[in-house]
Amino acid sequence: MLYYIFQYLDKTFDVPGAGVFQYITFRSAFAFILSLLIAAIYGKKIINFLRKQQVGETVRDLGLAGQSQKAGTPTMGGIIIILATLIPVLLLAKLENIYIILLIVTTLWMGTIGFIDDYIKVFKKDKQGLKGIFKVFGQVSLGLIVGCVLYLHPNVTIRKDTIGERVKIENIDPTSLQEKSTATTIPFLKNNEFDYAEVLSFLGDGYQNLAWLIFIPMVVIIITAVSNGANLTDGIDGLAAGTSAISVLTLGIFAFVSGNIIFSDYLNIMYIPNSGEMTIYIAAFVGALVGFLWYNTYPAQVFMGDTGSLTIGGIIAVIAIAIRKELMIPILCGIFLAENLSVMIQVSYFKYTKKKYGEGRRVFLMSPLHHHYQKKGFHESKIVTRFWIVGILLAIFSLVSLKLR
Repeated sequence: MLYYIFQYLDKTFDVPGAGVFQYITFRSAFAFILSLLIAAIYGKKIINFLRKQQVGETVRDLGLAGQSQKAGTPTMGGIIIILATLIPVLLLAKLENIYIILLIVTTLWMGTIGFIDDYIKVFKKDKQGLKGIFKVFGQVSLGLIVGCVLYLHPNVTIRKDTIGERVKIENIDPTSLQEKSTATTIPFLKNNEFDYAEVLSFLGDGYQNLAWLIFIPMVVIIITAVSNGANLTDGIDGLAAGTSAISVLTLGIFAFVSGNIIFSDYLNIMYIPNSGEMTIYIAAFVGALVGFLWYNTYPAQVFMGDTGSLTIGGIIAVIAIAIRKELMIPILCGIFLAENLSVMIQVSYFKYTKKKYGEGRRVFLMSPLHHHYQKKGFHESKIVTRFWIVGILLAIFSLVSLKLR
């Protein structure tokens, strides 16, 4: 809203300084500061409100040090993240931008699913929360919506050619060189663009028209997997919010350079028109996560609950897909992947050994992975800090892919 007000003031009255709102960098910085302040200042009020409503976490006795002391800590803190993200976005972003619309829909959609899950756990006293089938249905539904919009919307395009210098020198309209495509980026390869449609090339002429058969299911799988990965990572104070902030900040750099015609040309990466606007959303999201960490670091004053963790995973997945970097998720979100795999390995091996030997055996002392290290005697703040360090290394490794091919 502020964006449109200052745009009007600049064009109509030529108000000094109003034109600064045209710059993505300024609005991103403003969004980050504003979201951080909202989360830090009003977060306390929301925590107090949740405490008055007796929205406390029910903690199972898992035999972990310090776990019992967390009982009664307010949950549903993901509300702080959602509000601190959406308010700056509504004020500062171009709301007609299709990528911004998709991210707002994702935030509200996944936030609603998580809120229902938390509500059932807290107020209905059902520790299982929302049944898994309904949770997956919600994730799949969002994946279908995102996949269909990205596939069909006319403003979701990529560049046809290396155009940065040509646009500057020959004054070419960059929109004339854009096309609809299901191409994505394969990290660390020189000719690193891969079109999902190529999987169907064996069908012969016209196979490109069936690209949705591959693209949309991929979107569904990615959104479901990443949101579940974030959900599993939310197990100890500050872990999910901290690792997510690192991943999202990295995606913000990718979004900025991918949406800038000069930078994308210089780095020889896919130019994605209009995607730079996502930088404002990402900056607000990072600010919200950092502000939430003020209250979520050990010992946590509030937990994000599924309201926050499912939302975080959904947003990360949609951003990565929108900027054609979804194949980098296993690297960039390596913490989420490790948490997911630890659960899958633990459950599969337990079932296999129970069937073969009559009793289940475990690979890890406990899953997800962070609980394994807790069982080994590591303090949770040390586990979180070390996971953050690994997350930073993975983020740097991902950024290196811009030039290392």
